[in-house]
Amino acid sequence: MIRYALSCREGHEFESWFQSAEAYDKLHKAGMVACSVCGGGDVEKRLMAPRIGAKTRAEPAAGQAERPLSAPAHPAEQALAALKKKIEENSDYVGRDFAREARRIHEGEAPERAIYGEARLDEAKQLIEDGVPVAPLPFTPGRKTN
Repeated sequence: MIRYALSCREGHEFESWFQSAEAYDKLHKAGMVACSVCGGGDVEKRLMAPRIGAKTRAEPAAGQAERPLSAPAHPAEQALAALKKKIEENSDYVGRDFAREARRIHEGEAPERAIYGEARLDEAKQLIEDGVPVAPLPFTPGRKTN
């Protein structure tokens, strides 16, 4: 397996694994390599240093800032992190009471507001079947203790 750093015409940078260099060339020539962010097909390899297993963490090169471990590396990860932040800032976390609270809001028994939380699969299916507007989140909500 070989990993390549890639970029598209729009400037999105991402990485992808291929069975071999020849496999990448064959897929690229057939137009089957696409940007993981925008789906564009104009993708090129970028310069990439090989990753060599080391027992200690290497220091960043002179003049190169080290990326914090918690910072998203790719545009798709950055977009997901921004979505999570927006939902958490603009919605009430109701935890495991999500199904009950969503139903109460839908039926007018609780004030209408944006909420997020957790529900079992059977609870989520029942909400959808009953016409309660819900959608799965592309991340796991962080549980709040208060």
